Amino acid sequence: MAPEEIAERLKEQFADQITDCAFETAHPHIFVAAEAWHRIALFLRDDPRLRLNVLRCISAIDMLEDDELVAVYDLYAANSPANGGTTWTMGPVCCVKIKVPRDNSHIPSVADVWPAADWHEREAYDLMGIVFDGHPDAVTDAAGHHPRRILCPDDWEGHPLRKDYRFPMEYNGIPAVTEFEQTRPVH
Repeated sequence: MAPEEIAERLKEQFADQITDCAFETAHPHIFVAAEAWHRIALFLRDDPRLRLNVLRCISAIDMLEDDELVAVYDLYAANSPANGGTTWTMGPVCCVKIKVPRDNSHIPSVADVWPAADWHEREAYDLMGIVFDGHPDAVTDAAGHHPRRILCPDDWEGHPLRKDYRFPMEYNGIPAVTEFEQTRPVH
């Protein structure tokens, strides 16, 4: 099933929750509204014509100029061997994108839909600051309720892959090594 057909199927079910589509790109994708994402994810996984049962990855993009973050979900259908065969086949492939404001970046977690989302969502929070509401491994601290960090220490400040991130000169008394915006860094 082509991405255009998947988009039409989603528009039939979710109408105005499908906010945009782009098919004439190297990575065709469908934009969906954040508040409808969990329902749409269940549909993508459970609809018998789609059966997008594998989450390949979640990526995040910082659209600093637009004051938005974008979560990118790459999905595909893995079909079990038919008639006693041994070869799995790949079914439909779909990319879903969700835009959220940089200062209020909340998206419903889909870790209950695709278990692989657990660590991917933690990474997207840790490095970009997207909060996945309802995440199964969440903590509450000075930054609020969010997925637990996965790469940075728990007390790390900020999200290192944001375009406006300022790398600290030291962490807990340990000098950082960076040449960013400096001709003679002091460490």
